[in-house]
Amino acid sequence: MTTIAFLGLGTMGLGMVKNLLAASHTVTVWNRSAAPVAEAVAAGATAAPSVAAAVAGADIVMYCLSNDAAVRAVVLGEGGLASVVETSSIIIDLSTISPEVSAAERTAYDARGIRFLDAPVFGSRGEANSGGLWIVAGGDADVFAEAAHVFEPISETVHLMGPGGSGVRMKLVGNLVVASQLLALGESLALAAKAGLDLPKVLEVLKVTDFRSPIFDGVGPAVLADDYAPSFALKLMQKDVGLIQDFAAGLGVAVPSVTAAAHYVDAAVDAGWSEENASALIKALAAESGVSLARG
Repeated sequence: MTTIAFLGLGTMGLGMVKNLLAASHTVTVWNRSAAPVAEAVAAGATAAPSVAAAVAGADIVMYCLSNDAAVRAVVLGEGGLASVVETSSIIIDLSTISPEVSAAERTAYDARGIRFLDAPVFGSRGEANSGGLWIVAGGDADVFAEAAHVFEPISETVHLMGPGGSGVRMKLVGNLVVASQLLALGESLALAAKAGLDLPKVLEVLKVTDFRSPIFDGVGPAVLADDYAPSFALKLMQKDVGLIQDFAAGLGVAVPSVTAAAHYVDAAVDAGWSEENASALIKALAAESGVSLARG
């Protein structure tokens, strides 16, 4: 049994906490808003009034925060995690953030001799709740091995990608694929609808071909049902595509599919759908194409 501090109980964090508790770990939680804390406590966690109180005595500190600004505030700000955590703790950042902010975290931890893994996760609310996330980590192999047991309750697979920073870079590579597949699904459904094809039959074909995708299988029927209930909010997708564009630009890599996806993400946010699922970008694409994809 490991003593864990978990910071951030948003879309992903609360599910991870519940799975850590189910695996008999001791978990103390902190969150900037109070509502999810009560649910975590009901599941067996202990609430802390501050970051410093949450991490006191923790073997491992894990956090899943929404963006660069949140990490800067919680980790790197005055009195933040990097300055108050005990040097014996292992720190695991599960957030999707820029490589630059992740590097700043590592510098702050290294200055105090604190072991750190960048370990962002693939998946959304459903995978977080079921313990089926896919984790990509960067850091020292010995630290990764020591922390591996806390990844098991929250993930389907865990991949050590290389030294520090490798996890956050892999996360942006993977998110490029996600954005591109959502865009491709929207384009194909809009084209099929305009061409007079039966959209449920189109999805039947997409499900069995050699270009099939779990994203198509999950998002396609929801789009036809006009269901954009959030498992991963569009506003977070907007943040992610911006990170990908900045990352790629810094390396001189062309990412035309992400540029196109960003256009429709921005249009969907402007339409007031920021709290809906990331797949709402497809609604914006369909609207521009003059077609409705809802069936039934």
